[in-house]
Amino acid sequence: MSSFKIRPRFKHVTPGKKEEVEKKLVEGVQQKAETFVTNYLPGHLYIKIHPNEQHFWSPQLHLTFEQDEDQVVIRGLYGPNPTVWAIFFFGYVTLGLLSLFLGMWGLTQLSLGMDASILWTLPVFAVIGLILYFSAQAGQKLGAQQLFDIHHLYEYLMGQHVKVI
Repeated sequence: MSSFKIRPRFKHVTPGKKEEVEKKLVEGVQQKAETFVTNYLPGHLYIKIHPNEQHFWSPQLHLTFEQDEDQVVIRGLYGPNPTVWAIFFFGYVTLGLLSLFLGMWGLTQLSLGMDASILWTLPVFAVIGLILYFSAQAGQKLGAQQLFDIHHLYEYLMGQHVKVI
């Protein structure tokens, strides 16, 4: 898994019934309760690191299940805790909107021959955006081992190698 993938995902097709596959995964994770915990809703399963080992950057695996004739299509999505995801999303949106409006204001001032020193905030926002990006990459590195642990647990429970894209 490359660090350039923001939220790695996979699609896995396995024979059987949806309910049986879901039950197999839930029971398998419960056997590893000292390391992993689950949140289960029919059709959705979240595999997370046990709270005693969790940190701010700990990843989780969200699995969805679809019945397709005699096969089950499992879609997996790795990502951070939704709170972490929301913080970074909000940060990028805020920087983008501020850059847009202050850029328009500064260019308007410039075209009118007025002082456009507000445009100096744009490079500052770019630096803040880079800091956000690099901190997200650093956090991804800090959670990488836990992500691999969750992925290996899934492969162990399914008894098959699964390629993450």
